[in-house]
Amino acid sequence: MNKINYDKEQRKIIESLGESKPKLLLHACCAPCSSACLERLKDNFKVTVFFYNPNIETEEYFKRKNELIRLINETGWADYIDCEHDTHVYYSAVKGLEKCAEGGKRCEKCFSLRLERTARAAKDGGYDYFTTTLTISPLKDEQLINSIGLSLEKDFSVKWLPSDFKKQNGYLRSIALSKEHNLYRQNYCGCIYSMPKA
Repeated sequence: MNKINYDKEQRKIIESLGESKPKLLLHACCAPCSSACLERLKDNFKVTVFFYNPNIETEEYFKRKNELIRLINETGWADYIDCEHDTHVYYSAVKGLEKCAEGGKRCEKCFSLRLERTARAAKDGGYDYFTTTLTISPLKDEQLINSIGLSLEKDFSVKWLPSDFKKQNGYLRSIALSKEHNLYRQNYCGCIYSMPKA
């Protein structure tokens, strides 16, 4: 199967925008990942960050959320929408998949859950596009994430902005921006199943 270059697809869309600056709802998983994505998107979109992550346990959730809000306040690169933290929805969605390998079916369910909630919020809020920071991670499958987003575009009638944010040195840029803003960088996805073993 031929892989689609979603970074190239995003650049084509951005080139077609001209002087317009559409409203974009950006699902964000954490401040470090958001940093390089926001830097890349801020000049072409009116970005609002949407922190919906029911997969992340409570203490870790608030650490990440607070760092993300701090980054947004320091840079002014986006607006921010708070969201419910309903971990029971995540545990219900991945029931029976707890022992799946990282990157497998459990992660696919998790991506779908978070992106569907983002798509719904984008439709309700009158956004032109929605997307996610998840593709900046070298450990996340951008082909899968974009296929989920494109499917949701049809379901919710809101345009999906394709992405592969790790391209163009995006991941390396996120590390540099994390140092620059002294951001807390976690060493796991956020769910209890991905936590490093002691």
